[in-house]
Amino acid sequence: MNESTKINDILKNSLFKGIGQFLFPTDFYSITNNMTLKDVDHLLPYHSHIEVSTTLEVLEYLENQRKQGNQIFYDIYTEKEKQTDPSKRKTGLFFFKGKKNAPFAIINAGGGFSYVGSIHESMPHALFLSKQGYNGFALQYRTGGADVACLDLARAIEFIFEHAKELEVDTNCYSLWGGSAGARMAAYLGSYGTISFGGKYLPKPGTVVMQYTGHSDYTRNEPPTFVCVGENDRIAYWRVMERRIHILKRKGVDVEFHKYPSLGHGFGLGIHTSAKGWIDDAIHFWQKQIGKGKDEK
Repeated sequence: MNESTKINDILKNSLFKGIGQFLFPTDFYSITNNMTLKDVDHLLPYHSHIEVSTTLEVLEYLENQRKQGNQIFYDIYTEKEKQTDPSKRKTGLFFFKGKKNAPFAIINAGGGFSYVGSIHESMPHALFLSKQGYNGFALQYRTGGADVACLDLARAIEFIFEHAKELEVDTNCYSLWGGSAGARMAAYLGSYGTISFGGKYLPKPGTVVMQYTGHSDYTRNEPPTFVCVGENDRIAYWRVMERRIHILKRKGVDVEFHKYPSLGHGFGLGIHTSAKGWIDDAIHFWQKQIGKGKDEK
């Protein structure tokens, strides 16, 4: 596999049977026979700074896990639920396993609720987290709006809690991450909890990590929140994000805000940009919250 590998060949790879359609936003954009991994940026119009090397790393990881017989994708809805509502077949969790019984994170890619840019904005993050020992999940959710997407996120949280022993993850101080539309999802679940989106009552996340979204909603009881955005973002104005963070800080919420020069929207991991290393800062912020939780016990 290399940058000249055709995307359709990856979709037809028997190791990706049943999940290949989730690797790229195939519902949003028709993939032609001559499109290669160098052309992935054409599939992600709301994203930028897409690195072929990162795409390859994710795909090779998933391929190797399947070769080793490891499960990398989990359905969050039952077959009966999917028969009743076929749209639920377009959901699930990619699992990037970290250390046994380490905390978990769910990462939600953006795409304006029109597509899910997982190959750039959630799977690379989940893989990075797994290398640091954390259990990373990249959520494949339904498009069409924040409401249905949040229902899927709530269900994903519920699924992980119910299968924590099998998955070998710690549910204490879990974190929700997201970019753009995915950040709105993380924020809504952080604010209102799973019970507000059709799920069971479960603990709120110990940390919310938000990349570039103009989300301004908040409640009286917000979780610790890390935010990052580019100064030149024309979709998510950084001052809107900063204003919300100031409000949360005044309410006593632990927050962290970063803005990066000469950078626009959808930068993902931010490799080769002024945001390089932001994910290390976000992990450190999460680690602080994990430490506080242990101290309180």
